[in-house]
Amino acid sequence: MSTEKVEIFDTTLRDGEQVPGCKLNTQQKLKIAARLDELGVDVIEAGFPVSSPGDFSSVTEISKIVKNAAVCGLTRAVKNDIEVAARALKYARKPRIHTGIGTSDSHIKYKFNSSREEIIERAAIAVAHARRYVDDVEFYAEDAGRTDNEFLARVCTEAVKAGATVLNIPDTTGYCLPEDYGRKIKYLKDHVEGIENVTISCHCHNDLGLATANAIAGVMNGARQIECTINGIGERAGNTALEEVVMILRQHPTLNLNTDINPKLLFDTSKMVSREMGMLVQPNKAIVGANAFAHSSGIHQDGVIKNRETYEIIDPADVGVTESAIVLTARSGRAALAFKAKKMGYELTKLELDVVYAEFLNFADEKKEVADTDIHTIMEIYRKSSRAIA
Repeated sequence: MSTEKVEIFDTTLRDGEQVPGCKLNTQQKLKIAARLDELGVDVIEAGFPVSSPGDFSSVTEISKIVKNAAVCGLTRAVKNDIEVAARALKYARKPRIHTGIGTSDSHIKYKFNSSREEIIERAAIAVAHARRYVDDVEFYAEDAGRTDNEFLARVCTEAVKAGATVLNIPDTTGYCLPEDYGRKIKYLKDHVEGIENVTISCHCHNDLGLATANAIAGVMNGARQIECTINGIGERAGNTALEEVVMILRQHPTLNLNTDINPKLLFDTSKMVSREMGMLVQPNKAIVGANAFAHSSGIHQDGVIKNRETYEIIDPADVGVTESAIVLTARSGRAALAFKAKKMGYELTKLELDVVYAEFLNFADEKKEVADTDIHTIMEIYRKSSRAIA
């Protein structure tokens, strides 16, 4: 059965950089942008050009080096923002302006002190102005997650009429449940005039831990672009994690959806972004965390040693990880100890393993993890005791 492509819009260099303390200089941004292009992302959101001279310069320089992806600059629905973004993107092979405005009643009342009709007008004017400079204009309806669907469809219809090529439907506050977000995308597919000519995009935040689930619900209901970041970094609790959605689509072929991402670069890209931003990846982070392919329970270790697929649905090599890790702890069994010892050059008989395992447990009760050096020590203790008995 043929599959449909889901475009990957990476906003590590824009939304991801909004994490406190994770500011990047231009050279760091260029390094990450080059890797994202190599990784196979379709769109790189390089920054918010009007926000600072540094951001303008970074977007300009990134535009010069990116060979394959579209390069995108964020703006508000403000004429000057759009014009500044257009100047920053002038060297891009495939420039995209990302413009929009808040559409929820909360944003309309408290942020803009405006009305629904005025918001629709401002949205259409912004999109039309951006189309004067580029052919590819993405419109975002900020806080779409909390926006009434009927009104959201009206805003999106006018954005499409004004020339939008992509409609971004952000769950800005991370509030939506997956079924609600999926229904929202479906409603727009059914009620926005001209929707068949544009791409619907999912931009989900992780305030309730649902960013990835919501993005997948979105594409299952007709969206064909996911906006995400490496390691799921971003404002507050972060964004949809690129590595998660890519591997979900890869591991579930019945969805008939695919991306152009090279998964073998995921782990190395994760480490690069973590290093450049000075932001550690939590060990239990899906796909790229240090413990994503590590096993410490004896039951799990025994299963993985016999057949990796008993406890791993992803081959570590598929995402650039060398191999699964067997971590020896007090919960490890004889099979794990024998496996580890063999890798270190010790072939143990069943009787030898019983004796060595007893000594191993003494070590394991004193330490959180038994290191490779400890295995050498345990074997030395065993040999000395064996000679003494002899």
